[in-house]
Amino acid sequence: MPSDAVLYQGAALCLTYPDDDFRARLPLLREAAPQLREFVDHAALAPPQELAAHYVEVFDSEHGHSLYLSRWHDGDARRRDMSRARFQELYRAHELEFTGAELPDFLPAVLEFTARTGNLALLCEYRGALDRLRTRLADFGTPYASVLDAVCATLPTASGRRTVR
Repeated sequence: MPSDAVLYQGAALCLTYPDDDFRARLPLLREAAPQLREFVDHAALAPPQELAAHYVEVFDSEHGHSLYLSRWHDGDARRRDMSRARFQELYRAHELEFTGAELPDFLPAVLEFTARTGNLALLCEYRGALDRLRTRLADFGTPYASVLDAVCATLPTASGRRTVR
């Protein structure tokens, strides 16, 4: 398992809807994943209703901040369906069954898969999508951009080197 497993698991939590369970885990998350402190501190100070409303505003499909990786990468619905089937196959190959209410290309699911298996293949394959999402979130002015900053800093660039932050 990569040394970044805690970061990936924490980032998965940060990118899910901020319910009561999310809020209860913030103190542990703050200590376990210092790379996520900017976002965690913001989330801890924000009133629950405002944080939830902000999540919906940011990740509403109208704003172009989709957390479904195949939307960034695969164009039409048929290609996205094929990609999602590949995600499922990879999960099964690692003896993990995807049973969530979300689709298998949902970024928090991919981050959790990576944390559990140490397999960076999906994050690396979709690195360009992650960079585009990160840029869009930063341009939108949301603290969620810092979560993507932390994840992308652990991944090799096109040259094969990790970014330094």
